[in-house]
Amino acid sequence: MPPKADINKAGWEQSEFPILCETCLGANPFIRMSKQEYGRSCGTCARPFTVFRWNPGAGSRFKTTVICQTCAKVKNVCQTCLLDLEYGLPTQVRDTALALEAGAPTSDINREYYAQNMESKFEGDKSLLGSSRTTSVGKEMLKQLARTDPYYKRNRPKICSFYAKGECTRGTECPYRHEMPVDNALSNQNIQDRYHGKNDPVANKIMSAHAEAQGLKPPDDETITSLFLSSLSSESTELSVRTTVLRSLPIIDASQLRSIVHVAKSRCAFVNFKDRSIAETAAQAWANGLEIDNERVAVKWGRSKAKPAPPSASATS
Repeated sequence: MPPKADINKAGWEQSEFPILCETCLGANPFIRMSKQEYGRSCGTCARPFTVFRWNPGAGSRFKTTVICQTCAKVKNVCQTCLLDLEYGLPTQVRDTALALEAGAPTSDINREYYAQNMESKFEGDKSLLGSSRTTSVGKEMLKQLARTDPYYKRNRPKICSFYAKGECTRGTECPYRHEMPVDNALSNQNIQDRYHGKNDPVANKIMSAHAEAQGLKPPDDETITSLFLSSLSSESTELSVRTTVLRSLPIIDASQLRSIVHVAKSRCAFVNFKDRSIAETAAQAWANGLEIDNERVAVKWGRSKAKPAPPSASATS
């Protein structure tokens, strides 16, 4: 019985060639690639899909596709490394800069149903991200962070676990790297966080470094949870500032915003958040500024509140 004739396989994916970035494909134009229909389940929607496996080049490890093409088109990412195909960045960086909402569900019940519905909306190989509303500030940020050249070092073999234990006896014939593993935040990565753009350690490192380079290094005082917006338009109001702030941070709930203080005479505003982590997320998203009422607004961290002066000795006597 053909696969599509089986009602249980009607939602399974068949494809002739994978969606890959230049880095994962490798520098060798004459690679040999194997294809296995319904070789594994997608790492995000759990639907069986056509799996491709290949070696990018000499000294590289074999690579394979880990998500289906439908999920790759939804996020416009590579099927292997799950990085954006246009900018070469994690989805969390791209979505934060362009203020894109994470539309794909994360629950097991809804994600397969969502993938089947999204498959019918695609026209050819077109991604749905092109129809999203973007700002010039977000595009400028992505151009500064974009990785235009392929990074083939990412295709290196994995670290030999036996070497880390001091038990590898293969020597130079071992196909794995003889290096000691480094235990840090970057060593704890997974498909779900990378794809949905949540708590991705690589994205957090990129955005925090970019924010510091733009003069938005988080202050040492942990009590500071405010950001200062200057050079506002004369037409800006508290409502327009609040609307733009919430629209530029779709991952933040409106209840996490404590208040907005708009000073019309000085054309500035203070955005006060309830948590420090939320304020740092906003600072990273607004590292290149924020566009409010067609005006680019400068963003800086707020200052510490002045501590009350201690009572003098004469007053206590």
